[in-house]
Amino acid sequence: MFDPFYPFDWLANQIVTQLLGLSILSHLGSSLYFFLYDVPKVLTLLILISFLVGTFQSFLEPERVRSLLEGKRTFAGNILAAMVGIVTPFCSCSAVPLFIGFLEAGVPLGVTFSYLMAAPMVNEVAVILLWGLFGLKVTLIYIGFGVGLAIASGYIIGLLKLEKWVEPFVWELQKSRQATPLEDEDTLEPLALTWGQRFEQGRFQSSEIVRSVWLYVVGGIAIGAGIHGYVPTDFITHYGGANNPFAVPIAVILGVPLYANIAGVMPITEALVNKGMPMGTVLAFTMAVTALSLPEMVILKKVLRPQLLAVFVGLMTIGIISIGYIFNAIIN
Repeated sequence: MFDPFYPFDWLANQIVTQLLGLSILSHLGSSLYFFLYDVPKVLTLLILISFLVGTFQSFLEPERVRSLLEGKRTFAGNILAAMVGIVTPFCSCSAVPLFIGFLEAGVPLGVTFSYLMAAPMVNEVAVILLWGLFGLKVTLIYIGFGVGLAIASGYIIGLLKLEKWVEPFVWELQKSRQATPLEDEDTLEPLALTWGQRFEQGRFQSSEIVRSVWLYVVGGIAIGAGIHGYVPTDFITHYGGANNPFAVPIAVILGVPLYANIAGVMPITEALVNKGMPMGTVLAFTMAVTALSLPEMVILKKVLRPQLLAVFVGLMTIGIISIGYIFNAIIN
C-alpha cells in the first residue's frame, strides 16, 4: 500500500538508528523517532490542506455568513449554522464580536450557539490533524458527532427561550441597527475575485495557520513523544483504558479548565491512543479542551449571564461525555 509519508518514516529511522546509533525499541529511540516522523508529517498536512481550505474560504466572509444565517429559524437554522461553522476560519477567540454581530443581525440565539459551538470544535486544523493522524473514518465520525452536538445543543437553547440571560446591551445594539439600517446594505455585491486572487488568499491562509500554530505543533509532538517513549502502557490502560467506566467523564472534566491550541493537543492524542487509551476517551478530552476552554468562557461571560453560560457548559459537557462513550463503542 502506498504511503505518502514513507520518506519521513525512512529519514526518522535513519537518523535514530544510523546517525545516533539508538534502537527504535528503546525509550529515547522511540521518543526521538516519534518526534522526527511526526513533525514534518503534521506540518506538511497543515500546509497543503490549509491552502485548499483557505482557497475555499475566499468564498465566505463574516458579513456573508451573517447574512446567510439572518432570519433562519428552528432546526433548519441550527443545521445550516453548524455546517457553516465547519468551513469558516473563526475560532473561539472571535466569540464575542461574532455573538454580538449575529444577534444584532437578527440571528436567533440557538442558531448563533450552533455556529459558535461548531466553529472552534470542528475547525480546519482539527480536521487536518485528525485525518493525518487517525485516518478518514475517525475524522468523519468526529465531524459527525461534533456537528451533531452543535446542532442539538443550539436547538435546545433555542427551545428554552433563554434570551433573557443575554446581557441587555446586546439587544440595545440590535434595536439600534434595526432603527438605522445601512442605506446600501441591500445593494452590496460580493467581490468578484479571480482564481489567482483566491489561490493567493489560500496561500496567505496557509502561511497564517502554520505561523500561528507551528510552535504548538512542535510542543505537542514533543509531549506526545515523551508519552510514547517513557510512559508505561500499563499506566495508561489502567487509568484511562476501557476497563475504567469513569475514564470518559474524568477526561472531560480534566479538559474543561485546560486551555491548549488544538494543534498542540492532537499529537498528545495520538500518543495516548498508541499507548492503548480508547479513541473515544481521548477525543472527548480533545473536544472538551477545544469547545470548553477557560479563556472562551471568560470571553463569553462579557455577553452572557451566568445562568446561560451554565446551560451552555452543561449541555456541552453532557454531550461530549456521551460522545466519548459512543465513540468508544463504535471504534473499539
